[in-house]
Amino acid sequence: MTTEFDSELDGHVAIVTGASSGIGEATATSLVSEGASIVLAARRESELEELAAQIEDEGGEALIVPTDLTDDTDIDALVDATIDAHDRVDILVNNAGLMPLAHIADVDRETLQTTIDVNLSGLIKLTHAVIPTMVEQGSGHIVNLSSVVGRFSQPNSSHYDATKAGVIQFGESLRRDIAEAGIRVATIEPGAVNTELIEHIPDEEVQSATEDLFESMEQLAPEDIARTITFVVTQPQRVDINEVLIRPTDQVQP
Repeated sequence: MTTEFDSELDGHVAIVTGASSGIGEATATSLVSEGASIVLAARRESELEELAAQIEDEGGEALIVPTDLTDDTDIDALVDATIDAHDRVDILVNNAGLMPLAHIADVDRETLQTTIDVNLSGLIKLTHAVIPTMVEQGSGHIVNLSSVVGRFSQPNSSHYDATKAGVIQFGESLRRDIAEAGIRVATIEPGAVNTELIEHIPDEEVQSATEDLFESMEQLAPEDIARTITFVVTQPQRVDINEVLIRPTDQVQP
């Protein structure tokens, strides 16, 4: 990460959810390298503190706001803390997500609800919370993390696939609602990425099969997705990249 911050996103403020690891951590680092001030949101405060220390040691600016996206109070507190510290929100990266794959007959209702709450409901509510500030600014960028399975379904994941398909539809509908306000919307749809998401899979057989599938290809790195997000949000205001479907070169399913 460079320590020269007079670049593309100098003066911009970005919220990144799920910033404690994987794509979120890599995205926060990448945006800081382009000059953004970062607000780090996730449930695991200790991991956020480590990332913030790294960012600050290299000359960047980071604010930690521990956040559970299933809690409306936490969502509002995240936005309030960002406005209090910076008076604006330029970029929201809705990255937080769970992937508890299992056959629908084997999933308990708590898992179903949590998947929906984190992957879709929390994403929508947080977006809803930042939109008024972006409208007032006359600019902003919403980046939503969906998945390849939002378009091409896979077995033993109907509840997960539904949330990711919902993210895609939400992004396109949202774009139509707020484009005239100068706010851009992008949906990123990764394929197999080497992150801890596989650890969320409660069914041992499904987890093993997913690990075998991922290990059969050269997986994307979190930095690959972070680089893509950074490319999207550093385009001129007239450019709105609506969707990016990004898979490993040798991923053939889904």
